[in-house]
Amino acid sequence: MILEYNLQFFAKDGPGGEKTEEPTSKKLSDARKEGQVAKSREITNAFELLSFFILVYFWVQYMGTFFVGDMYDIYSQIPEYAKMYDGHIQEQTFNALFIQSMLRILLIMAPFLAVGFLVAFITNVVQVKWRVTTKPLQPKFSKLNPVNGFKRFLSLNSLVELVKSLLKIGVVGYVVYSYLKKNMPPLYQFYGLSLNQGIVTVGMLVVQLGIRISLFYMVIALLDWIYQKVKFKNDMKMTKQEVKDEYKNQEGDPQIKSKQRQRMQEASRRRMMQQLPQADVVITNPTHYAVAIKYDQELYDAPYVVAKGADYLAQKIKEEAKAYQIEIVENKPLARMLYANVDVGGLVPPELYQAVAEVLAFVYHLQGKV
Repeated sequence: MILEYNLQFFAKDGPGGEKTEEPTSKKLSDARKEGQVAKSREITNAFELLSFFILVYFWVQYMGTFFVGDMYDIYSQIPEYAKMYDGHIQEQTFNALFIQSMLRILLIMAPFLAVGFLVAFITNVVQVKWRVTTKPLQPKFSKLNPVNGFKRFLSLNSLVELVKSLLKIGVVGYVVYSYLKKNMPPLYQFYGLSLNQGIVTVGMLVVQLGIRISLFYMVIALLDWIYQKVKFKNDMKMTKQEVKDEYKNQEGDPQIKSKQRQRMQEASRRRMMQQLPQADVVITNPTHYAVAIKYDQELYDAPYVVAKGADYLAQKIKEEAKAYQIEIVENKPLARMLYANVDVGGLVPPELYQAVAEVLAFVYHLQGKV
């Protein structure tokens, strides 16, 4: 019996091999546009919890006074309204009193809402900097796929979230138990306290306990932030094939770029050959290089290169020169120097003036110009 195995079943990270390469700037930029960033929600939760209890610590006395006064004002108005309507309160009156009470409560709670929003905004900006994107809010049908949901349920991230939740429960339970155990004696004397004293005692107990829980929660948040950073870095890693594909997409396919360069070179050669009839002389070595020179006092103070080429192109230049009856002069060292140091359209350098001048003088003499 022959067993057949599909080795791709054992492959990791899909085609292209393992993700061993650091993410490119484009990969990180694209991920940020999609809302994928290294961010810990626990950091925001921890600071919001701490700011809440600190605000309660400084605001609780005013809150108590306000609530007592609000309740007094509301209930003091009820007899007057009842008296106006023969002992019965109209529904509209009750609604007005209720809305008035809710507005006052909303006013006293406004600092908590403002501080909560400010803390959430600052902690998120500090973690991921400021950049607005709506991509995470867009619905994705892949999230409705039960198979993908099951995979997320059994993923490493789900296990970490479970451990984190258990750790938070354990920390909160330990802090509450240890603090209440230490402060239990005052609670035994609760029956001897007045209502206001009891409220203040319980309020301070809750605030102090909340601040302690928040500080311990900070440790969990810091560990989660480190984990999110490491996880994001590993998730963003790329395979060697992905890096190559991205480079091709950014820089273009090397084969296409090679063809483009070839077409550009061909166009440049055609322009060069079209300008060749203007040359005064073609200097060769004689088989490998050919450089066409032109001297026009009205354009430049020095001779310039009209065309140049090596091997096959050199032969073409010489053939064209013969067709247009342009003088061809053999000077091996000068041909090599001009080909290597002067581009098409470039001026002859001063160190070659003497040698080029001698060639041009020879050509002009042959043509009867001097």
